[in-house]
Amino acid sequence: MTPSESVAAWASAVRPNDIPASQHRLARLRLLDTLGLIAAASVEPVCRSVLKWAKPYTRAGRSTIVIDGTRAPAAIAALVQGTLAHARDFDDTFPDSVIHPGSVVVPAALAAGEEIDVGWPELATAVVLGYEIAARLGRMAGRGFHARGFHATGIVGPVAAAATTSRLLKLDAEATADALGLATSMSSGLLAFLPDGAWSKWLHTGWSAHGGIIAAELARERFRGPHHGFDHAAGLFGAFLGDASPDCGLLTQDLGMVWRGAEALPKLYPCAHVIQPFIDAALALRSRGEADIEQIRFIRCTVAPWAYPIVCVPREAKLAPRNDLEAVASLPFMVAAALRDGAVNLDTLREAALRRDDVRQLAARIECDMDETLGAGFDGAIRIIRSDGETAEPVGLALLDSDRIRRKFHSNAAHLYAPAAADALATALLEGNPGARDIMRLASVLPRA
Repeated sequence: MTPSESVAAWASAVRPNDIPASQHRLARLRLLDTLGLIAAASVEPVCRSVLKWAKPYTRAGRSTIVIDGTRAPAAIAALVQGTLAHARDFDDTFPDSVIHPGSVVVPAALAAGEEIDVGWPELATAVVLGYEIAARLGRMAGRGFHARGFHATGIVGPVAAAATTSRLLKLDAEATADALGLATSMSSGLLAFLPDGAWSKWLHTGWSAHGGIIAAELARERFRGPHHGFDHAAGLFGAFLGDASPDCGLLTQDLGMVWRGAEALPKLYPCAHVIQPFIDAALALRSRGEADIEQIRFIRCTVAPWAYPIVCVPREAKLAPRNDLEAVASLPFMVAAALRDGAVNLDTLREAALRRDDVRQLAARIECDMDETLGAGFDGAIRIIRSDGETAEPVGLALLDSDRIRRKFHSNAAHLYAPAAADALATALLEGNPGARDIMRLASVLPRA
C-alpha cells in the first residue's frame, strides 16, 4: 500500500466518534475564525476583483458566496472565499511549515458541504481531516518549499482540500487516493509576489480549495489519479524539493492517535506569524511603561536565522513598506506600529497608515539580528535601549485562546454583518450543531452593519 493509499484508507474509514471531542471543538473555532476573515476582506479591492470574476458562474450552483449571497458551483465559491480568507494574512498557521490550513480547508468544506447538504458531525470531521493531512504533509517538508521559492500553502493546500471534499462526498478508499493524487498535480504557488506585493499570494489558498474540490469530484466519477503522488521521485516532494526518497513515515506515524492538526495556531494580528510574538512583547513592554517613545534610543529584535530574510530584509522595504503585503512581512514596521498605537489591526494595513512618518521614524530605530541558537520555532527576544536604561522581553507564540478568537471574529465580522447577525453566526458555530447549509444561510445575512 502506498503512503497515499494508507492516508486515503484512514480518511475514508474514520468515524466522527473516533475523533476526540477537543478536535471537534477546534473545528468550531476554525470555522468561526475563517468566516470572520472572509468578512474582513469584503471591504478590500481584492474582493471586488474576485467577485467580478465569479459573476458569470453564479447562474448555476448550490454553494453560497457569502459576500453577496449569490450561488455558484462549489469549486467557484471555494475559490472566492479561500482567496478572501487569506487576503489580510490574518489566518492560522502551522509553525513548523508556515502552511495556512484554515483558508483552504474551511472554504472547501463549506462550499462542498453546502452543495450536498451535510450535517454537523460530517462537516466537523472533514475539517479535522483536512487540517490533519495538511499538518502531516507540512511536517514532512518543514520549510523546504519556501526555501526553494514555493508558497507552501499552495503546494500542500490542494491535497488537504481534496481530503476534506472526498470525505464529504463519501468517497471510498480507492477514489480518495485518486483524489489525493490528482490534487498533487494541482499543487502550485510561487513566492514571486514578494518583490511587488502582487495578489497571487492570496489566490494560492483559493486555488487550493478550488483544486481540491475538482480533484474529489473527478475521483467520484472514477477519474484515475496517481497513487504515488507523495513517495515517487516525480511526486510532490521529489518534484518540489528534489527529495527522491521522502520519509513518508512521518505522514502516517500515529495517524488517528496523535492529532497534528491541532498544532495550527491562529493569528491575533494581521501580519506574518513570526512577527506575532514580537508584537505581544512590544505591547507588554508598552503596558508596563517601559517603552516611552521619546526615551527610546534603539530597539533590537533577535530572530531565528530562517525568519531573518522573511521579516527583516531588505531593510529599506521593511522600514517603509510600499504596500500591505510588504507591511505584513515587516518586523520593524509592525513593532513600531504596536509601540506607537498600542495595537496592530486591519487599520495598520491601510494605505495612509503605511505612510505615517511617526511609525517610519520609530521603525528606523529598530534593528534586527540573528541568533544561531534559535531553532525552527517563533522564539526570540526584544530589547529596548532607552536614554534612562534598558529592558528586554523574551518572545514566544501564545497558545490558542478561544476568547481572543471570539473577539477577533466580532471585530472582523463588523466589516460585513450587523451585530445581531454576527452574534447569531457565532452562537450557532460555538454552541449548536449546524449543518453546512445552516452555517451558510447565517453567514450570508446582509446588509452590512
